[in-house]
Amino acid sequence: MSGLRFGPAGCDDGYTGKVADIPAYLAQNGLDAFEVQCGHGVQMKQAAAEVLRGNAEQNGVALSVHAPYFISLTNPERLEGNIGYLRQSSELAGWLGARRIVVHTGATMGLSRDEALSAAKETMISVLHSARNEQWPEMFFCLETMGKVNQLGTVGEVLELCGLGETLLPCVDFGHLYARSIGQVNDFTAVLDEMENVLGIERARECHIHFSKIAFTKSGESKHLTFNDEGGPDWQPLAVLLRERGYCSTVICESRGTQTQDAAFMKKVYHP
Repeated sequence: MSGLRFGPAGCDDGYTGKVADIPAYLAQNGLDAFEVQCGHGVQMKQAAAEVLRGNAEQNGVALSVHAPYFISLTNPERLEGNIGYLRQSSELAGWLGARRIVVHTGATMGLSRDEALSAAKETMISVLHSARNEQWPEMFFCLETMGKVNQLGTVGEVLELCGLGETLLPCVDFGHLYARSIGQVNDFTAVLDEMENVLGIERARECHIHFSKIAFTKSGESKHLTFNDEGGPDWQPLAVLLRERGYCSTVICESRGTQTQDAAFMKKVYHP
């Protein structure tokens, strides 16, 4: 893949058609990516997924999947459930022709950060073992940086998890990083440097990216905003960095209801 792909997470508030028909709508807006949202469970059936896949291929739209939000890699008691949710997500991704599944890491649940990270590692080792032994569709699991202070999911924690296998990539949510740092992370040079130092430049360039403006409290993320709202982070300097460094990521916009329009704006900024 050359350059960045841009698209929304799910359907924006102005879209009234079927999910299966959204690739043509996105292509009309100059976009070439779409993230299927399974936050509340994997509910799309094979027939619908295959229609969406065909429409996406026809319109040059790359698909990805967001796995259920209730996955918690840090909770050993939910190991079998987590494996099951990711098995279902992988099956759906296979039907869609998608290669990337975004995964939340989970809360620390009163554990120390080291203990939570250790638990998450054990979960992902079990997931990778199941994926290999059961021959799940070949997929990248994109482990997401998280927006609340009490959640596992700093850049360093995600990169350490990604060290468990080549099929793990970071999903760097720059809005989440901005929120969990209480608005301090708005210069993202250090984030890209850390990724490149740990993963190597070529693998870092393939990372998955989420971006939106996000409101926060002292606990971190409180809600997603639109690009018309005040606040941060600022896309323009990040766009320059990604262009200068030759990143070939998929960039998914998670704005609140205006994600298609804001993704199109992001692409225009990236291609001045």
